[in-house]
Amino acid sequence: MNKKKRTVAIVIFAVLAVALFVGTLISGTADKSESIREVMKDAVLHGQNRVSLFGLPVNPGLISAMTVTGIFLIFSLIVRIFVIPRFQMVPNKFQLLLETAVGFFDNLAKTNSPHRNRFLGAYIFTAGSYIFVGTLFELFGLEAVTTDGITISLPAPLSDINGAIMLGCLSYLVILSGGILSNKLRGVGRTLKEFSLPISMSFRMFGALLSGALVTELVYYSVYLSYGLPILVGVLFTLLHALIQAYVLTMLTSLFYGEVSEPVHKH
Repeated sequence: MNKKKRTVAIVIFAVLAVALFVGTLISGTADKSESIREVMKDAVLHGQNRVSLFGLPVNPGLISAMTVTGIFLIFSLIVRIFVIPRFQMVPNKFQLLLETAVGFFDNLAKTNSPHRNRFLGAYIFTAGSYIFVGTLFELFGLEAVTTDGITISLPAPLSDINGAIMLGCLSYLVILSGGILSNKLRGVGRTLKEFSLPISMSFRMFGALLSGALVTELVYYSVYLSYGLPILVGVLFTLLHALIQAYVLTMLTSLFYGEVSEPVHKH
């Protein structure tokens, strides 16, 4: 039976691979109306392909951020109202997945900040989930129409430098709050010593996520590499960055939060 399932899975995978290859052949090569320099510049700054939001031209990353936030709010309400009240002593697959994710970030908070970790656990769980889902968001290929009438795929929210900076600054404010609640002015001094922390977290996350988008754009732009290969490259880079960046930011936040919130003992 297992051998039969493996054979069916291999056949399905082969059919999908052939279908994707044929689709790329039919759709043609990459659009060369823009130079590679213009493509790279717009992928970083979003200076040309802007989307209208209530009549205001905004970066498509903002639309992505609002969409991901809305998905999280709706999903959280559904889980809280319909799923959590039906939790059982013997968990099903979804309950086990949810408890494992919550337990991972809760243990991360308790390990790095044993003195004050209740709010920290909730924050790093939210931030890590947002980074992971927001990075995978670009794989769905949701489209938007720019102010010039061009259809584009919505990027990952954190591939926009503004989104990365805001998340880095928010994490820094959370670290600062832990220092203030535990050590008052001394906690503020401890946190302000790491003045470069929000910049380093923001640009590390932005650079890692953007590199995947740029590599995919380069592969799409090349005539000889634009058949099927961008699918593999895009998926691998996206999954890798989603996991790594979610772990890195939550780990750094919990480490610095635990450092500044550690009570000062008078000798």
